[in-house]
Order: sequence, then C-alpha cells, then structure tokens
Amino acid sequence: MTAAADPPVAAAADLPVAAAADLPAAASARPARVVLAIGSNLGDRMANLQSAVDALFGPSGIGFLAVSPVYETVPVGGPGQPDFLNAVVLGDALLPAREILDRCLAAEAARHRVRGVTWGPRTLDVDVIAYGDVVSDDPVLTLPHPRAYQRAFVLAPWHDVDPDARIPGRGRVADLLAAIGGAASQGVRRLPGTLRPPP
Repeated sequence: MTAAADPPVAAAADLPVAAAADLPAAASARPARVVLAIGSNLGDRMANLQSAVDALFGPSGIGFLAVSPVYETVPVGGPGQPDFLNAVVLGDALLPAREILDRCLAAEAARHRVRGVTWGPRTLDVDVIAYGDVVSDDPVLTLPHPRAYQRAFVLAPWHDVDPDARIPGRGRVADLLAAIGGAASQGVRRLPGTLRPPP
C-alpha cells in the first residue's frame, strides 16, 4: 500500500475466485471503478507519485477520473525510514484486475522499486485497493485490499475524491475513517502540494 509494503491484494461474491480476479469490466458492459493507492518515501517523493499517475493512465485501458490531495504519512511497521507521501487515484477500467496489477508493478519497476525488507522504504508503491464491487481472496490480488479499511493514508485521500465511496463488505469510507479516529490519529496530514492529471 504505502506506509507499509503489502503483498498485492483482490474477491468474488458470486464468482469463483480465479474468475473474479480476471473478470474484465467489459463483461458487464461498463467499466469498473478502480481505486489505486500510491506512495513513496525515497528520492523525489512527489515526482515518484506523479510518475505513477502518468504511467497508470497514459496507456489505454484505464480512464482517469480523479487524483486526491497528497498526504504525508508516518511509516507503519518495518525498519526506521523516512515519512511517505500518499495519494489515491480513481479510474474507470476496461482491463481485467490482473492486468491493472501488472501495470502497477511496471510503474513501480520504472521507478526502480526494490523489494527487500518487508515494509521497508521504497521509491514507489502502487496498490489496487478496489475493483468495482469485486470481492476475492485470490492470493495474488485480494480485493478489496484486506487492510485498506484500517489505514488512514488510504481512507483520507479516498474520501477526499469520493465522499460517498464504499469498500465492498466493509462499509462507507467516511464511517471507516471515523472509526479509526480520523487521519491525525495515524500520523497522516494533508500537504499543500498537488499532482497533475495524466497527459
């Protein structure tokens, strides 16, 4: 996710797990709303976040909808390390969830993400938080992200760009954020800097 390195996470209510993770939005005749969390705590953190927005939405397959304000976040778990910058990006996806995950991993690789220490520092972290209403326990991509509902650095920026958002199986993002005491309770603070929409 961001303040801590998580394995990618995805879920299917009425579909077999494998089918849910690969379900193309086009099968339902409309795009799936995709929620992506981006974070960085190494190098030029703001530039790393901007590179993610540009890489994720530049190619076809995911239409850009909105990018949240940027938040600075105290790291969660792992070794001592710099604070993260975090944001949430919304899009409409025509790609299957697994292809979105591949695009996220490619964006990380382009910023030289190194996977070493669990929950260690990183130039770029991109997580698929939600893919439409899909609920899946696929170990490669669990949906919705299993820890997003507990993390202010996901909930606060997500609420900024979609105040009515819900996490499938968990409830309203606004209520979940209130339940953990708001952003400040987890050392999450909004910054004045902004990210640009993709070119």
